[in-house]
Amino acid sequence: MNILICGAGEVGRHSAEVLAEAGHSITMIDQSPIRLAEIDEAMDVRSMLGDCAQAESLIKAGADNADLLIAATNNDEVNLLAASVAKGVGCKTVIARVHRSGYYVDRGLDYAKHLGIDHLVCPEYATAQAIAATLRSPGALAVENFAQGLIEMQRIVVGRSSKAAGVSLRELKAPGTSLIACIERPDASFVPKADTVIEVGDVLTVLGEAKGIEQTSKFYNPEHAGRRRIMIMGGSTQSVWLCRELRRVGAAIRLFVDDEARAIELAEKLDGVTVINADVINSEVLQEERVDQADAFVAATDDEETNILGAALAKTRGAKTAVCVMQRPTYLHLLEHIGIDRAFSPRGTAVGEIVRLLDTSDVRRLGSLSRGVAELYELHLGDELAKGIADKPLMQIEFPPLCLVAAINRGDRVYIPGAQDKFEPGDVVVIIGPAEVEKPLNKLFGFKNGKKPPVMADV
Repeated sequence: MNILICGAGEVGRHSAEVLAEAGHSITMIDQSPIRLAEIDEAMDVRSMLGDCAQAESLIKAGADNADLLIAATNNDEVNLLAASVAKGVGCKTVIARVHRSGYYVDRGLDYAKHLGIDHLVCPEYATAQAIAATLRSPGALAVENFAQGLIEMQRIVVGRSSKAAGVSLRELKAPGTSLIACIERPDASFVPKADTVIEVGDVLTVLGEAKGIEQTSKFYNPEHAGRRRIMIMGGSTQSVWLCRELRRVGAAIRLFVDDEARAIELAEKLDGVTVINADVINSEVLQEERVDQADAFVAATDDEETNILGAALAKTRGAKTAVCVMQRPTYLHLLEHIGIDRAFSPRGTAVGEIVRLLDTSDVRRLGSLSRGVAELYELHLGDELAKGIADKPLMQIEFPPLCLVAAINRGDRVYIPGAQDKFEPGDVVVIIGPAEVEKPLNKLFGFKNGKKPPVMADV
């Protein structure tokens, strides 16, 4: 593919690394000669000095014949304009990175549709979803999101006081809609059957709708129930997205912002969030605000070194969990040694989302369940369904052995289906199945060649 990337910052640079390694032809456009010189030294890509919001610059870079343009500068308006102009001059597919919710969330105008942009990517929103999912379910060993964050997968240890202990799956009455995809025990990991009895200490891989997964998590591990008390450092866009995600699930939040004007602005903007104008690093505010009673502390400023210092300080002062937001992998190897529990990278999130958007295969492998017991696959159904699945309830479809429909994304709705549900044209389906089942699934759903993805690199 012939790909143009606007902006040689962290996201643009990392996108170029991943896509160039996958064999694509990359052209980087930026207004900074210093950044482009660094790109020329580090990577085998073409670089061009220019204003990516100008049609003249984009045409000179080859946008009129490009397969893809990724607008990834640090300015939302420039990204939107660059992507729209590139589409106007003939670029096949355009992706724009945005920071602010006003552009990403439809508030009176669908900016992507209005400007002719194929996809908007907001790494801060996706990162906020990932952090919030981890913090709101402390009993979960791991958390993953699918279907634009509407379906969540968690690995949960069954607690001693859980009502699920000693109950078979057939008799289980868990709250909400969820599915146990895998059970891990010291001597085995397996996909459970209807008569499988859940035991204390079992590690369950559970899929459910994100809006109800917290209740599901509490059902299996009541010991970790209760309102979450979260402290966040930084007045960044990332912090704003995270506050909104955590407020949605009822967390009690204290937000520390060292700039007074920004603190006042966020206090007016974020309902239900206690905003404190203070410098966490150079004051005793953490002790004064009882960080030792916080369930988690998240360092989410725009400066990595400040985040590392803040998270490490909170951990030493008693925070149960310390989380750090980082763009670059430079310091990742140090975090475990200084007590920081988790790190999240908006840069990695953005590039991962771009790679997924470029994957045009009908059957996509999303990842593995524990110990390789099963795989998760995503299928995009076309306008017409194959004869083997059209007008049939799921229980009558002859799926490959050990395959299970975990979720259906239909328009704005995502749900875990029952045996009587049916597929419809345009559905996006998540299926659990054994390894190497892509070919049988392609055959069942009438996919001719699977449309091999153009990008295969890991991020």
